[in-house]
Amino acid sequence: MATATHAAAPTLIGSVQRALRLLEAVGSHRDGAPAKQLAREAGLPLPTAYHLLRTLTHEDYLRREKGVFVLGDAVGKLALGGALQNRRSRLEDSLVHWRDAIGVPVYFAVYREGEIEIVAVADTPYAPAVDEWADFRETGHAHALGQCLLSQLDEQGRRDHLDRHRVQPVTPYSVRDRRTLLDRLASMERMQPVVERQEYALGTVCAAIPITAGSGAAAMAISLPLHQEGRLLPAVEQLRNGIGGLLSSLAFSISI
Repeated sequence: MATATHAAAPTLIGSVQRALRLLEAVGSHRDGAPAKQLAREAGLPLPTAYHLLRTLTHEDYLRREKGVFVLGDAVGKLALGGALQNRRSRLEDSLVHWRDAIGVPVYFAVYREGEIEIVAVADTPYAPAVDEWADFRETGHAHALGQCLLSQLDEQGRRDHLDRHRVQPVTPYSVRDRRTLLDRLASMERMQPVVERQEYALGTVCAAIPITAGSGAAAMAISLPLHQEGRLLPAVEQLRNGIGGLLSSLAFSISI
C-alpha cells in the first residue's frame, strides 16, 4: 500500500506542473495561440496538451476563441484574490501599528450595500475590543462607527438605513428615537470625530473618524474604558493626524 501511494504522488504533481506550463504558454500570447503551438512551447505531447486544455477550459482558466486559447476569467480571479489578500494584510498591519502606537483597540468599518460592515479590528488582551453583544449592523445608531458612517450618507440614505434598522435604546445612554438621531447626524461637522459615551456598551467610550478614500463611506475608531475617557480625544487626534499613509489600503478596502 505504501509503495502505491509513493508512486501516485509524482503523477499528481506532474499533472499540475504540465497544466501550469500550458497556462504560462497561453499567458505569453496576448491574442492567444492554437493547441499545437502551446503543446510545443510547453514541451508536451499533443494528446496530453489537448486533454489539459479541455480541462482548463472546462474550469474557466482558459477560453477557446476562433481556434486559439486565451486566459479565462478564473485566472483573473486568482490574481485578484492575491491582491485582495495583500491589501487586507496591509490594512491589518496598519491597524496593528496604530494599536501599538496609541495603546488602544483600533477598528475599521465600511458602509457597503446598505449595511455597516466591520472589516478589521486590532486589539490585545490588555486593551480588548468592545464585545459585540448586540449586532453592530443592527445598532449603528448606538456606536461611534455606525454614527460616523451614517453621517456620511445623504438624507435619503440615512432614512433608508433607519427604515431597515429601527432606532431603539441599547443602553440608558443611547439615542432614544429616530428624530433625535437624524438631528444629531445632520449637525455633525464634516471630518470631525464622532464621540459616544456608553451608548453601545456600559463602561466604554468610543470615537470614530470618517475616511474620505474612494466614493464609499468608511471610518476608523478607537475605544477606551470609561475611567480612561481623558485619553479618548488625544488618541483619536493622533490617529487622525497619522492616517494619510493608510489611504491607499483603506480606499481598496472600501471598494471590495
